[in-house]
Amino acid sequence: MASIKYNPNGQKGKITYNSDIVSGIVVLSLQETEGIELIPSKSKGIKVSFEKEGVFVDISVIAHYGYNVPELAYRIQQTIKQMVESMTKYKIAEVDVHVQSVVFPEAEQMPAPDAHPHEQDEQEEKKNA
Repeated sequence: MASIKYNPNGQKGKITYNSDIVSGIVVLSLQETEGIELIPSKSKGIKVSFEKEGVFVDISVIAHYGYNVPELAYRIQQTIKQMVESMTKYKIAEVDVHVQSVVFPEAEQMPAPDAHPHEQDEQEEKKNA
């Protein structure tokens, strides 16, 4: 939990952000992004580090089936960059997005790959009987 100092425009005094604050902003931005879930762990799959070049963010997410993964990753990068830079004035140097898996709809809702339409109706009738 390092504290990072920020001195805008050479003003006297300092503003100090705890690295957990930046991580929290990243979590908020991910929660606002449709089509993903956070990794269920203590760190939520988020790693934030501060370097001379700026803030480096490394995240792992789970994508929902039906979303274009490259577009999803780009939206994640842009949302994190915009939110962190507007809330803290830190510059984002890099956002690495790792899609760990894809969540598919439940198998019961999806038809069997080689079943014919009338066979699917018969299977539904057997389930409901």
